[in-house]
Amino acid sequence: MAGRIADALPPLDWLRSFEAAARLSNFTAAAAELGLTQAAVSQHIRSLEQRLKTRLFVRLARGVALSPEGAAYLPHIQSAFATIGNSTTELFEPRAVQTVTVRVPISFALLVLVPALPDLARALPRIQLDVVTIHRPADYDQPGSTLDIRFGNGNFPGREADRLTVERLVPVASPALAGNADWTSLPLLLVAGAREMWAEWFSAAGVPGHTGRSHRFDSFVAAMEAAKTGAGALLGSRPLIDTALAGKALVALSGFELSSSSGHFLTRASAAGLTQAEQDFRLWLLSRLAGIGAL
Repeated sequence: MAGRIADALPPLDWLRSFEAAARLSNFTAAAAELGLTQAAVSQHIRSLEQRLKTRLFVRLARGVALSPEGAAYLPHIQSAFATIGNSTTELFEPRAVQTVTVRVPISFALLVLVPALPDLARALPRIQLDVVTIHRPADYDQPGSTLDIRFGNGNFPGREADRLTVERLVPVASPALAGNADWTSLPLLLVAGAREMWAEWFSAAGVPGHTGRSHRFDSFVAAMEAAKTGAGALLGSRPLIDTALAGKALVALSGFELSSSSGHFLTRASAAGLTQAEQDFRLWLLSRLAGIGAL
């Protein structure tokens, strides 16, 4: 079978001359493109027509035009060349590394995204991240990225959003403080902004409110590090604290978790299209977080 297929195939240089001449409607232009003489291209076309026993071109005073048979043959030759070219590139030429820029809250970057980078390298080896950490809401207004990760309830005007996490709140502290019989007397570690939900947790859990000391931080990750040192009790946001819980760096102080409508979302402007690399990153991140139970 392989021998019969090979016998049916005209030489590649004949087909290259045919494709170029057909596309350019001129033997001389085809010769210049291929780095051949006009006579060589003419000979290739003549040999191909003899092989096929079919006239492929109609010679005109200026240039050439495809015959009906040549016009029918051309798309098949072009498709075959495209297949060969794409396969060669895919298999043998290294693809360029593509950069995906994403704005991320500092806590999400350190607690979720950074630990996932080895998995990203395995799943998408041609993608590298440019991570821009966000400290204030106004930071999102700076130009430079299509994708950003935002914390909220999913309502981001003018932006499409994919939910990444569902927040669940539970009090945590260092193991050294966890044995305290009345943990509510511990200093509370507060997080400025939408994350400050101690009052809501106490109310939902039916626990008397706290009247002692407190320390306030401008990022969740800073408050979490303070909790690890034994500075007080933190209202931990899961899944951000899951690694610390698993490693016993933090211990839950209550069995009650308050489910929040808030969470992290991967967002982009509604009118913005994604590059293939950005789309690949988006799908990977959604799959990664679904796989670890963040949703």
